[in-house]
Amino acid sequence: MPFGLTNAPAVFQALINEVFRDLLGRGVIAYIDDILVYSTSMKEHVIQVREVLARLQQHHLYIKLEKCEFHCSVVTFLGYVISHQGVEMDAVKVQAVTEWPAPSTVRELQRFLGFANFYRRFIRNYSSVARSLTSLLRGKPKKLSWMDQACTAFLQLKERFTMAPILRHPDPELPFVVEVDASCSGLGAVLSQWHGEPGKLHPCAFYSRKLMVAEGNYDVGNWELLAIKAVLEEWRHWLEGARHPFQVLTDHRNLEYLRGAKRLNPRQARWALFFTRFVFTVTYRPGSKNGKADALSRQFEMA
Repeated sequence: MPFGLTNAPAVFQALINEVFRDLLGRGVIAYIDDILVYSTSMKEHVIQVREVLARLQQHHLYIKLEKCEFHCSVVTFLGYVISHQGVEMDAVKVQAVTEWPAPSTVRELQRFLGFANFYRRFIRNYSSVARSLTSLLRGKPKKLSWMDQACTAFLQLKERFTMAPILRHPDPELPFVVEVDASCSGLGAVLSQWHGEPGKLHPCAFYSRKLMVAEGNYDVGNWELLAIKAVLEEWRHWLEGARHPFQVLTDHRNLEYLRGAKRLNPRQARWALFFTRFVFTVTYRPGSKNGKADALSRQFEMA
């Protein structure tokens, strides 16, 4: 296939999807010419690698040996470092961010934010920290108005990259813990699991978003209920049908009695029907101990 054609990546991806159609998501991940084979044991891994190589040979697709890594417990794939522990940012990319010079043009700022946004899943309160930078791009300005506030946000965002946690792989054999919170401006949540002895709560994913205009008119109880609904939708692929009942931690005590409530308004009734797809318990935890989710929910208050 000639280089430079607009549709070349899409056509090649379609070819790769066809070649590995019955293996994708079952031990193989393929993005254009980057192929990752993952397994639970070395014996299984050898079989899968041989199958992948056989498929490539069968379709006359060739690989360079010096660009391949075999039988690794830690790999760098599409900008992420993946291991049995979890997913983290590539140290090379982190260094690139920390050494990034202050933007002097609109295009340079767009380039930095585009790069940083790729890793936002690792950065707690990303939207809040980057707000002063993204606001400079409103209205499609031709010149960059670089102020002290933007400079501070730029340095803070670079610092956050050096403190990003490892996001653990969700383990279906372990119960999940969902910490939720809501404020007058946003929702926040953390999906975690207990690991090790004695157990330590490790994050698997972060979630936060602004409240819609209509949602801003809800009362506190409905905000908290909305937070639960939002994260169950976001993490549905992990929580629906989970092998163990999961626990929802909230700082709104009334939600502990959600399942037994006899009077629900139409909105709450719709949400309650949605909740029946999941097996979970709601546990009250004082706001002072609900810091992670609380911080995520309040990151939009200064918007």
